[in-house]
Amino acid sequence: MDIVKTFGKAVSALNEGSPERARALLRLGWNAMNLKFRHLPDKRLIPADRYLATMMMDKMLAPLSDPEHAAIVSVFMPCELLQEAGLIPYNAEAFSCYLSASNVEQPMLQAMDAEGISETFCSYHKIFNGAAATGLMPRPRCIVHTNVICDANLVSFRKLAGFYDVPLFYVDVPYAQTEEAVAHVERQLRDLAGFLRETTGTPIDDDALSERVERSRRTLEAYGLFQQLRATRHIPSDLVTPLYCAMTNNVYLGTEEQERYVGMLLDDAMAAPPKRGLHIYWMHTIPYWSKAIQGLILLRDEAQSVGDELAEVCEPDFDAANPYRAMARRMVMNSCNGPASRRIDAGIAHARRAGADGVVWFNHWGCKHTIGVSQLAKRRFEEAGLPLLLLDGDGCDKSHGGEAQMATRLAAFLEMLENKNGTLLPG
Repeated sequence: MDIVKTFGKAVSALNEGSPERARALLRLGWNAMNLKFRHLPDKRLIPADRYLATMMMDKMLAPLSDPEHAAIVSVFMPCELLQEAGLIPYNAEAFSCYLSASNVEQPMLQAMDAEGISETFCSYHKIFNGAAATGLMPRPRCIVHTNVICDANLVSFRKLAGFYDVPLFYVDVPYAQTEEAVAHVERQLRDLAGFLRETTGTPIDDDALSERVERSRRTLEAYGLFQQLRATRHIPSDLVTPLYCAMTNNVYLGTEEQERYVGMLLDDAMAAPPKRGLHIYWMHTIPYWSKAIQGLILLRDEAQSVGDELAEVCEPDFDAANPYRAMARRMVMNSCNGPASRRIDAGIAHARRAGADGVVWFNHWGCKHTIGVSQLAKRRFEEAGLPLLLLDGDGCDKSHGGEAQMATRLAAFLEMLENKNGTLLPG
């Protein structure tokens, strides 16, 4: 018996008539998994990544358990202000992945199809909106989002704010990387502080905010050092940990938990044995759900994932003494904001830092920004000496198809890298 499929069917069946009971069952299942992460972790993972699994599950349980203190956010929204206001942020990409991993994503997708939402709309956002429309996801306190890279943001969050009838705050980030753009975003973030005060009744203390933003800077700096260390070390990885980091280095940046995690990463890297096998760096998201892909790269000595670009969109080059300007700078200078060349250049630099032997550019179905520049990215990466595989698929919707083709192409790519590097891969 496939326990996950059985669990997903039970949650989906309950959700049709009793969303509150379905939510309670979902919460029960996620709490049970969290106990497993804490007491029976996968010993193949380094201790830091075992801790990360529990940290992320805690964050996903929070909006189910205490929605009054939860806020929906877009993934590149600096959340230190929300944290200071006593709100727990959560986002479409992470929450939808957890629903998909729990095998309850299909009814959510079908609910959006029934509303006429386009087939080409991002599956992360379709699942997220479906969870709201079917009643599985509870009403949050408020919604805060930005326009950085994702077109779906501009549709999803307004739709959700109307559906839930909750306050919405939108931060417009200019395309250009200028000081004028930084000042423009800074003014909006100061307005956001007022919005949060009105919404929660909690004023933002500037000194506490500076301390939190400084924690963010230290965390990003330490994460960069870890990525540099892992270039010459063997650190086994699964396919979800890089995605976790994409969330924690954005949505949960500034928390004590994230700083603790990155500190543990440095300790684990220092104790890790020398590198063996291939290092694979991911651009955009990862088809973590694919059993075929897992068979090639999940916790294998022969090939390991060594990072994802979405965990490294911000550099620790800001001054926390002015926290609003620091957060504004992170948004404007985000490597995914502005011309595609900025994203490509950052990807090349970060892949090199992690000692990547090859790069996978994942063309997630529905992401026009990623698909549209993929050919340019392939040329630029390979000119820089980094072989790049363009892999088409869906990062969250298991019904999208193409799993066998994805695995065949990745296997061929790994074999090519093996022949180039003299690395022994399994037959």
